[in-house]
Amino acid sequence: MGEDSRELAQFENLASVWGLDAELVFCQKCEWTYLAPKNLMTKPCPHCFHEALAHIEQGLTQFPDLKPPELVMPYEIQAEAVLRGIERFAEGIRFAPADLKADQLIRRLKRVYVPAWLVDVDVQATWELEAGFDYQVVSHQDRYNEIGGGWTSQQVIEGRIRWEPRVGRLTRTYQNISAPAIEDDREIRQNLGAFDRNKAEAYQEAAIKDSFIRLPERETQDAWTDAVPEIHGVASQECLEAAGADHVRSFSWTPKYLNHNWSLLLQPIYTTYYLDDENQPQLVYVHGQSAKISGVRRASMKRAQRLALMILGAAIFMAFLSLVITAIGVVAPPLLVIGGLGLGASVFVGLGALLPLVIAWQFNRNQKGMAK
Repeated sequence: MGEDSRELAQFENLASVWGLDAELVFCQKCEWTYLAPKNLMTKPCPHCFHEALAHIEQGLTQFPDLKPPELVMPYEIQAEAVLRGIERFAEGIRFAPADLKADQLIRRLKRVYVPAWLVDVDVQATWELEAGFDYQVVSHQDRYNEIGGGWTSQQVIEGRIRWEPRVGRLTRTYQNISAPAIEDDREIRQNLGAFDRNKAEAYQEAAIKDSFIRLPERETQDAWTDAVPEIHGVASQECLEAAGADHVRSFSWTPKYLNHNWSLLLQPIYTTYYLDDENQPQLVYVHGQSAKISGVRRASMKRAQRLALMILGAAIFMAFLSLVITAIGVVAPPLLVIGGLGLGASVFVGLGALLPLVIAWQFNRNQKGMAK
């Protein structure tokens, strides 16, 4: 059996190992890979929404060894909260695309679990730092009182920090230190905010059976570099507490990491989309715990253009009618004034045709700035 065939057999068995009635599929456009419920596997990709998902057959990308997840964060928000959030997202857009409607976004909602790595690790380290201790200094300042006529002494209390070196050894086991399992983990967190790991539950197949499960694309060795800063932060806080200090600076340590144990955490999001002027899907994320929504809200330049053409047509009609009245004014002079006023008004109306275009362009420009 060739290497690709062995890998494929391994991941064809992945669904049964996880206890799911699902298929291993991927999107040929955005390259997200999923375990998808069999009743949903022919649907468009829940990330880019461009085309139906395809079975992985040959040339399977090398994945980490995937055991069933250790923890799953459940969807906590009620349908009413999602609906209200999506309605707010769709409201207040001048010249909104025809497809940007709350009922459309709700109808297209997909449940997607995105993965993160968790690592348990034993740490042995020597450390040193400068520990800061708050203390107060009492002094007196003499001031001359011009009104009272004389010198007075006033007590002044100053807060200061005394710095002392501290050294020590640390032996700890740190559990469930998180690290990104996908390349766009940071983008998702920046758009939606963090997930509350304290609400995670032990993995049960029933909790995720009707959802798309995105599979990791980062090896644990690669993800380890992102776990180290979190361990460093926790360790420095523990050393501060061990030193009994109010402040700490110049913390350094020489750690040894032993007995890495990796597991998987699944985090809940919803995805949906609307079609823009070019009939391209615009992705919208919904946080599965907080209902926070992230996505680019775009005005439709086509709708703005249609309104601009209608206003311009009205201006042309007004100008034509005014010219007719002006021509009649040759034999009926009072109509010359009306015709002139009409021509002036038609110019202002014609200039007003630019307003919808400016409004839509400015709205989209602001949204691009917010999306960065």
